[in-house]
Amino acid sequence: MREIVIMLSGMNGTKEERNKIKMKLPEKIYRLIKEDDYETDNIGMSLASVQIYKDKVLKIQSCSSEAENEYQMLQYLYGKLPVPKIYAYEISDGKSYLLMSKCNGQMACSDEYMNHSEIQYRLLAQGLKQLWSTEISDCPSRQGLSEKLAQAEYNVKNNLVDLENTEPDTFGEHGFENPSKLLEWLYKNRPEEELVLSHGDYCLPNIFGIQEKITGYIDLGKTGIADKWCDIALCYRSISHNYSGRYSKKTYSGYDNLLLFHELDIEPNWEKIRYYILLDELF
Repeated sequence: MREIVIMLSGMNGTKEERNKIKMKLPEKIYRLIKEDDYETDNIGMSLASVQIYKDKVLKIQSCSSEAENEYQMLQYLYGKLPVPKIYAYEISDGKSYLLMSKCNGQMACSDEYMNHSEIQYRLLAQGLKQLWSTEISDCPSRQGLSEKLAQAEYNVKNNLVDLENTEPDTFGEHGFENPSKLLEWLYKNRPEEELVLSHGDYCLPNIFGIQEKITGYIDLGKTGIADKWCDIALCYRSISHNYSGRYSKKTYSGYDNLLLFHELDIEPNWEKIRYYILLDELF
């Protein structure tokens, strides 16, 4: 183990102003990055610490089934889809260290895409179609409703639902009384699944592109065989939130709630979209 100064993600200010901690990195990881300069990625909702180097990314997070699934799916999909190449994966002191290649291009939530919505929607639709066309007969991960509802039930029973970060009408006067009531509704209204390779968190920060070409899928902890409408629903919600400024406080013009479906050449299934957005409230 080597000791190196690592800055915690989620901190504001300049590099010099941010608090620093000393973290012991596994030897193999240290040899590949040493003390190279990096930036901290604060985009998205992940609890992981993500360090962006010149041509590498180091993701540090608590050990979990999701972290293990990401490593497994990166291995499985490399060469099939544009996913990062793994340079090293180490587990130490209850944390996983995933060192991988840096994606080319821009996040789908970058200004370049947010200011050119037609290109952005075509990129997102292409990304979904690529996932759906991927062979799943030997996919090592199942992330369907049986698995999702079981995890949601665990989260509810262990008070792990973040009630401060839900949609305005999910709970309260015009919504569900509490997470347990929502979970009960989800079990009773479980839809039929159209199984494909699902990203599992198909939100704009997790998709990279150059113009209309997908150059990277990241954050694959929930990737596996699941209903195609899970990705459609979370993509639909992410588009709405990014255009309304929910995350960056910056609003954009060009939002069209039907353009994604036009690019996918499908009719929106609003019941399933609502179902999967509500299910994600318990994660």
